[in-house]
Amino acid sequence: MIKYTLTVLLALFATLTFAQDLSYYLPKGYTYNPAVPTPKQVLGYEVGEWHVTHDQLVMYMKAVAEASDRVKFEETGRSYEKRPQTLLTITSPANLGKLDQIKAERAKLRIPGSSVNIQNMPVVMYMGYSVHGNEPSGANASLVAAYHFAAANEIAADLESIVLLLDPAINPDGLNRFASWVNSHKAYVMNGDPAQRELNEAWPRGRTNHYWFDLNRDWLPVQHPESRNRVKVFQSWLPNIHLDFHEMGTNSTFFFQPGVPARMHPLTPAKNFELTAKIGTYHAKALDQIGSLYYNQENYDDFYYGKGSTYPDVQGSIGILFEQASSRGHLQESANGMLSFQFTIRNQFTANLSSFEAAKEMRVELNQWMKDFYTEINNETTADVNKAYIFGAKDDDARSFHLADLILQHDIKVFAMNEDITVNGQQFKKETSYIVPADQPQYRLIKAMFETRTTFQDSLFYDISAWTYPMAFHLDFMALNSKILNLASVSQVDKANFALAPGKVVGSAGAYQYALEWSDYYSPKAAYQLLKAGFLVRVSNAEFSTAEGKTFRRGTLLIDKGESGMDDAGFFAKLQEISKSAHVDIQAIKTGYTSGANMGSTFMVPLKIPQIALLVDGGVDSGEAGEIWHLLDQRMKMPVTLLPVGSVSMTNLDRYNVILMADGSYGSLGKSGAEKLKEWTSKGGTLVAKGGALRWLAQNEIGNFTFRTVENEEKGVQKSYANYDNATGAKGTFGAIFKANLDLTHPIGYGYAEKEIYTFRNDNFFMEVSPNPYANPLVYTADPLASGYLHPSNLPGIQNGSVIRISSVGRGRIIGFADNPNFRAFWFGTNKLFMNSIFFGQVIDGGTAR
Repeated sequence: MIKYTLTVLLALFATLTFAQDLSYYLPKGYTYNPAVPTPKQVLGYEVGEWHVTHDQLVMYMKAVAEASDRVKFEETGRSYEKRPQTLLTITSPANLGKLDQIKAERAKLRIPGSSVNIQNMPVVMYMGYSVHGNEPSGANASLVAAYHFAAANEIAADLESIVLLLDPAINPDGLNRFASWVNSHKAYVMNGDPAQRELNEAWPRGRTNHYWFDLNRDWLPVQHPESRNRVKVFQSWLPNIHLDFHEMGTNSTFFFQPGVPARMHPLTPAKNFELTAKIGTYHAKALDQIGSLYYNQENYDDFYYGKGSTYPDVQGSIGILFEQASSRGHLQESANGMLSFQFTIRNQFTANLSSFEAAKEMRVELNQWMKDFYTEINNETTADVNKAYIFGAKDDDARSFHLADLILQHDIKVFAMNEDITVNGQQFKKETSYIVPADQPQYRLIKAMFETRTTFQDSLFYDISAWTYPMAFHLDFMALNSKILNLASVSQVDKANFALAPGKVVGSAGAYQYALEWSDYYSPKAAYQLLKAGFLVRVSNAEFSTAEGKTFRRGTLLIDKGESGMDDAGFFAKLQEISKSAHVDIQAIKTGYTSGANMGSTFMVPLKIPQIALLVDGGVDSGEAGEIWHLLDQRMKMPVTLLPVGSVSMTNLDRYNVILMADGSYGSLGKSGAEKLKEWTSKGGTLVAKGGALRWLAQNEIGNFTFRTVENEEKGVQKSYANYDNATGAKGTFGAIFKANLDLTHPIGYGYAEKEIYTFRNDNFFMEVSPNPYANPLVYTADPLASGYLHPSNLPGIQNGSVIRISSVGRGRIIGFADNPNFRAFWFGTNKLFMNSIFFGQVIDGGTAR
């Protein structure tokens, strides 16, 4: 018995220590073109022996394309870190010679009544790997997929009717970050211990992109270049099947869709689920053959259209999620035995092969389904009383522009208005408003962008339950009937030349003062540039009007040369430069004798340039920290120091006047860190904190914050054990939109024209209002739910509760957020609340913050 056990262990050790060759992955019965190089011939190691880095991945894809007449290599764009996003188009040589013709024929599938030859039309399958960079079995499986589909002799005939789109790394930056970590910590003799450093990557980990965003949540909002580039590919090809390769917990097995039937979005047709289930039988058969454990119709949903496996479902395509138990390195112990990296790659590639078989055998059915999908949409738009959606801002063209730009990315027509119109008493200005007709092939996607929904078939969500875009952008909007739509004079927006208009200086050089209204989205960007230039910039804490009848609201910035040393001409030229680049208008004021408040009033308070530190690392929520970093770095062009939590005790904080704390755990700061932050704040600093950071501050008696608890414990003597997950999971708030009232006279409210605002929350963190009524600039309404799911037990935690609460420590201010104003970079409507905290925290009256 002992000898037998030792023999088995030695065999296992040999298997896990030495790399599997390519035959471990490839299906039996195939021969391969020797002209096409194997991954080892190009990279110098077997697939799975090391984690492929992004540059190696690109190198191999280029080598395959050069060697095979079935393959076209192209670069579709660049990531933030300037890594190429690549795409292999794999099909027959004859098809490669007429790709534009195939695309043109496929585009007709979206046009009801068009003449298309379904029987002869190729089926298109997109294969997207590792949108999460630390889920690398997908990207490494793409090496095997590229080789097999480019070199296998036996599939040559199949490729006459199949076009494969192979995206080897959806997230180049994250993949490279993770590969560098695990490769640099790999031992040649592995033991699989979960405590091994290799298996526990450093913050922020490789899941996300450069700014720590989850790109698998960005298919619909398309706020990042990686997403825009791949959505462009999708819209140009309209793939029938869209594969999305992921990983999950080490102790799991293998999941393929469909997910939970009740958790599909209502706009997704039931036929989509049926086809997904039919394709699933191919996966089951293939995984049976290699003896792998698997499951489906559990855990995962198809509700949020921003995910790679759900985005296709509302466009006549079949999105399929694969989730493979992750080795998180090269080898790890799991509940199901030792899990090797090679094994995870084999499962992913096997699912890739089964998908190919399904595409081949279901080709006509899948093409017919896409045609039927858009034919049915034609019927739905005819029946729908809502013929278009109009949206706009009263005094800010940027937020309207960015929503219109988002919509355009999805092959949707958007129209600019040639005249102002008033609908049901609501004015929409031509310069800041747009109309989206519903009678378009992307009707269902348009509905998904504009609808508000508060009732659901299921109360569990894998991701957010609401994303109503006009609410996210803080825009006026409404549905239009056909009569109203026809009254408006509109012009279709040209996507290729669509750009935000540059700003200008209204008036001439030598004015008494210059004014920048804070209503523009990019006002903070301009403000920073003005302060950086050395100008004296003051914020008006009162309204004022000029003799010409122009009224400027609170928050308007007043600008003069200060100590810049510039003459009038140079000063004016710099103002022109800043206004143009920041897309804001700056207006000349002829005299200081304005009404309401004069230019020398004590209501006009000088501003200091923000010197910002963002705490990162440790227990900080990297996603929220990344959203802040992205907002400041990409949008507002403002420098920010990424200050590790562990470095606070040894850093001179006096060089900063603003410190930002995202949600997270800050216990590692300890008592000394707490005392240091308290001392820094008391000297006049502005501390902006959210969620868990606020709890930590309160526990350390830094500021005055209190929180609400709700009663949502299960009651009763006995309940069904089988229903535990559903009953308790439904009580989480995973992402919904709420109504709140904003004090427009408070510095946090500067730039807003209406008190009702929509805010987004995705947790059960509830903040109590301050006993000081002047310290609650943003408070939920009594009936707060605007869109999305909220469990009734959580309603008391939100009703009339605080969204933003101000506290003081000495001469400093702490601005606490219960909700995330920068959610996923598309919540443009509340970004200004956060920017106001940075710029105007320094001017909040201490008496209003105690």
